[in-house]
Amino acid sequence: MKNLERLNETARLLVAEDKGLLAMDESTSTCNKRFAALNIPQTPEMRRMYREMLITTPGLNQCISGVILYDETLRQQLDDGRSFIQAVKDAGLMPGIKVDAGLKDFAGHPGEKICEGLDGLGERLAEYGKMSALFSKWRAVITIGEGIPSRALIEANAHMLARYAALSQEAGLVPIVEPEVLMDGEHTLERSGEVTEEMLKNLFYQLHIQGVCLEAMLLKCNMIVPGLACPVQNPVDEVAEATIKCLLRAVPAAVPGIVFLSGGQTSELASARLNAMNAKYKNHVPWELSFSYARAIQQPGMSVWAGNPANIEAAQKAIYHRAICNHAARKGEYSDEMEK
Repeated sequence: MKNLERLNETARLLVAEDKGLLAMDESTSTCNKRFAALNIPQTPEMRRMYREMLITTPGLNQCISGVILYDETLRQQLDDGRSFIQAVKDAGLMPGIKVDAGLKDFAGHPGEKICEGLDGLGERLAEYGKMSALFSKWRAVITIGEGIPSRALIEANAHMLARYAALSQEAGLVPIVEPEVLMDGEHTLERSGEVTEEMLKNLFYQLHIQGVCLEAMLLKCNMIVPGLACPVQNPVDEVAEATIKCLLRAVPAAVPGIVFLSGGQTSELASARLNAMNAKYKNHVPWELSFSYARAIQQPGMSVWAGNPANIEAAQKAIYHRAICNHAARKGEYSDEMEK
């Protein structure tokens, strides 16, 4: 495989120095929904302005190693004429790109979704590489419910994620492989653990079959949490213990880092749970325990900004604060006092 040493180094750097990733790769429809909730106009220009505000936040590279961009953003420019990728690099960050084509109904399996986008992926990855992207991301979604997830969905997602990862490495980009078990539903923490473990074991079996180099990838994973509608919401330390137990059973030590998704958690809870894992297990697991948060970093800043250029400085302070909190959580040093 070409450039394997460089890929290994990039994967390590993405989780080095207790830093994490800022995910700003929401699809147009997802970003528009979040804008609509705050009465922000849902236009390409407003999305461009918002994402410019994110990556020009002062001091972001103290806590963040890289940012995951969306195709639309990759092709836009900042007010000063720079491309977004150039601006990311100028900010001391590594640029990455979301490459799946979004969710579609999984044929023959009501209530389940599958990500599409393998057709033509090699060519798209080559184009992103020429545009200086260093890593890519593909998200699969697993819903827990009555009779689901099906074995068919788990195996289909594992295969697609592994094919994507092999194509990404072949194109010279570090793959961030994301099988997300959703928080939606009434399932318990234990059920979340069972489904996540099954998904991860199938995933790494397929990654092995497809010849993916584990040292040159990252896993983006959900924490083991009860469903949002579950009557029992386990405390932070139980979430940390269940998550680490699951990962130790399913994730090979060769993987350099696990970057958790926030997946609908509040900003504070996402920081607290990551902190609990690092405070107790940081020196007892083979991987870096990091973050790749979208809403858990962005939402406070988006709420302050609300589409008004006069609010940019205050919004960037809110974004930087969340980045600092998660940087501290990576060291096991986050506390409630930081929120005051």
